Amino acid sequence: MKTSISFAAAALLLCSSVFAQSPIRGKVSGEAQEPNGKPLSFATILLLKATDSTLVKGAITSESGNYEIENVSGGRYLIAASMMGFQKTYSSPFEITAQATDIKMPVLKVLENSQTLEEVKVVTKKPFVEQQIDRMVVNVENSIVSAGGTALEILEKAPGVTIDRQNDRLQLKGRQGVMVMIDGKLQQISMQDLMNMLQSMPSDNVEKIELITNPPAKYDAAGNTGLINIVLKKNKNFGTNGNYTLGAGYGYYEKLNASIGLNHRNAKINSFGNVSVFHGRFRNTQDIDRTIAYKDQITYLDQNSPRVGNPQNLSFRAGMDFFVSKKTTLGVLASGFLNQFRMNGISSTDFYDKTRTLTSRFETDAYNYNRLDNYTGNFNLKHDFGKGRELTADVDYSFFTGNSGNDLNTTYFTPAGAITSKDIVRNIMPSTIGIAAAKVDYIQPLKNGKFEAGAKSSLVNSDNDMRFENQVDNQWILDPTRSNRFKYKENINAAYANYSTKLNKKTELQVGLRAEHTHSEGNSVTLNNIVTRDYVNLFPSVFVSRTLDTNNVLNISYSRRIDRPNYRNLNPFQFFLDPLTFEQGNPNLRPQFTNSFQVTHVFKGAFSTTLGYSRINDVIANQIPKQIPEENKTYVTTENLDHQDSYNLTVSLPIPINKWWTMQNNISAFYNRYRSFYYGADLDLGQFGASVFVMNNFTLPKGYTAEVSGFWNSPTQYNLLLARAQGQISAGFAKSLWNRKASLRINVNDIFFLNRFAGTVKYQDLDFKINSRWESRQVRVSFTYRFGNQNVKAARQRSTSTEDLRNRANSGQQ
Repeated sequence: MKTSISFAAAALLLCSSVFAQSPIRGKVSGEAQEPNGKPLSFATILLLKATDSTLVKGAITSESGNYEIENVSGGRYLIAASMMGFQKTYSSPFEITAQATDIKMPVLKVLENSQTLEEVKVVTKKPFVEQQIDRMVVNVENSIVSAGGTALEILEKAPGVTIDRQNDRLQLKGRQGVMVMIDGKLQQISMQDLMNMLQSMPSDNVEKIELITNPPAKYDAAGNTGLINIVLKKNKNFGTNGNYTLGAGYGYYEKLNASIGLNHRNAKINSFGNVSVFHGRFRNTQDIDRTIAYKDQITYLDQNSPRVGNPQNLSFRAGMDFFVSKKTTLGVLASGFLNQFRMNGISSTDFYDKTRTLTSRFETDAYNYNRLDNYTGNFNLKHDFGKGRELTADVDYSFFTGNSGNDLNTTYFTPAGAITSKDIVRNIMPSTIGIAAAKVDYIQPLKNGKFEAGAKSSLVNSDNDMRFENQVDNQWILDPTRSNRFKYKENINAAYANYSTKLNKKTELQVGLRAEHTHSEGNSVTLNNIVTRDYVNLFPSVFVSRTLDTNNVLNISYSRRIDRPNYRNLNPFQFFLDPLTFEQGNPNLRPQFTNSFQVTHVFKGAFSTTLGYSRINDVIANQIPKQIPEENKTYVTTENLDHQDSYNLTVSLPIPINKWWTMQNNISAFYNRYRSFYYGADLDLGQFGASVFVMNNFTLPKGYTAEVSGFWNSPTQYNLLLARAQGQISAGFAKSLWNRKASLRINVNDIFFLNRFAGTVKYQDLDFKINSRWESRQVRVSFTYRFGNQNVKAARQRSTSTEDLRNRANSGQQ
């Protein structure tokens, strides 16, 4: 009820401004000693009631230091101006009468904050959601309910993001095909491996999440839905300092995490490093009910698969910057992870005839494992030519080595429970992926704008040997019909140019063009089949930003993108979960192309509304189900569908209820329509969907803070699968300790145990239901301590030249 009243009060507050009368104009100077003062750009302006200093409206000064507050009703007010590094300054009180039509304020002169103190602590908190010209930024670093969890659980809370844990799928605003970056590096492994890695990564490592739906030309053209960049925390201080975090959680099983970061800087060298570890166990239960019709027979299959997973992760990052001169910096960086994921359980499948009489059953004792290690080395250069001209270059090599597979021990029973036979099989898939890349970027300021240009070249080699073996007389015998060695080579050469300018005081323009040449060769050694592709494509992008007035900004963008098939999906292997359920690759996959349009309106720098449309041609549809009805087998594969149309609307509403309670609301609505000729029939599937995220932050006395958040995702169409609604509610408390050097956080995720996955497929002869539950309800405790010199500035941000390739090893590791 309180929330409804708060929404109503906020709505009345917004509506009341429509009936106000007078605008207020003025200017802020940052140096009072000059005759007219130097304009203070982007200062915060507050219109306060003179009687009690309560906030009426806010604004931001322009680059020329001017501000304008529109539609102010009669009354007595004063203006406050503030900015980091300057003293907060107030105007003299003034009054607006009913006859006033335009109020011109005298220049407000703000003094620099030159006072020297023994120790100054500036504590700021970023808004949970920030809307920028080309991306939405979700600041999760200070979220209480995020502490002690995993990066996958953090990603699930980002506005517009939907996680399908059952089928290892990720959607942004109702669309698949999103690429995931970590610190600007695309993760080149399979989506299954990516999910496992994020589930093993401590959430305390995550600083923010960037949702880039229409990336500019500087970014690689991969990702039809756009990019999700997970930015990890860095030690932001120099001198000698560090921090460590310890965390523990419990649901059905234990979860433990720890991390430590160290940093040291002197006049010539900056060295840094961090290590994090995660160990946990979780429970997952999956039920599948299938109806298979073949000729005049109907078979009902009831499958139940309880499983226990054990993800473990160790990640590391270490580097050094050499300050050759004031303008030149050389850097070396080594990073990587050791990721291990195990899952085991006994699944049972019952067979019924059309009269619902039990005819037979089997049990499969399955042990699934996945080991994926990554090592990356990078050399980078940054040179400042002066006057804004800058050159950066990166050369690096990334190496993945992995091994995954399944051990399946199946026992078959009669309806009475007697054993009829046993079957023991396994599949093993060792793999290696090597990625070499180099890029160079240059920035040239112009009179009214900026020009950027760059080039990049990458070479990928992967080798995957999928072996399927049967156990006969206690010996493993290779099954060549189910085995396949697959080698893949790919070379991408790209160049881009990007130009941004101010057309006038209110309009900004950014245009870019990226050209990419791709040559690839997929070699199924076992099948003696080689698929070669060679193509050149152009990818334009346009961004226009128009400041309508002091409170309203309109952003319009267009971009063209490409998604290339990942390495795993190109391999025609068969990966079995049980004797009747498996996954199969497709070496004939083609790349998909996307044209995206987007319009974003930002009100007062906080309230944003985005309307988008995209057309995807040759849609790469993952986890498409198929059947072999005569054998009662169901499998999933990846196929190209003709096209998909996607419409989406996203609204971000941060509402300050009062001084101690703020609310962040994000609402996304979308409509997806798939059209193609598929599986012997015309496919025409459309589905409306929506997602809602609400976060309440409470600032309490004595250093306590609290947070209550929740999300809800409506029913959604995943290609042929219609998923049911899902959501959860979480809460947490935090306490600052020891003069803010430490913090303790306690939270409960999915308090009411509501988050589960369920879906149905009904198309042609496909008819089945899926229900899945996992350990979403957890209690967590996290402790962080910061030590050393905490009073110096941050290291430069770097992204290596393999950033665009690792997602296809993450979304395509064989």
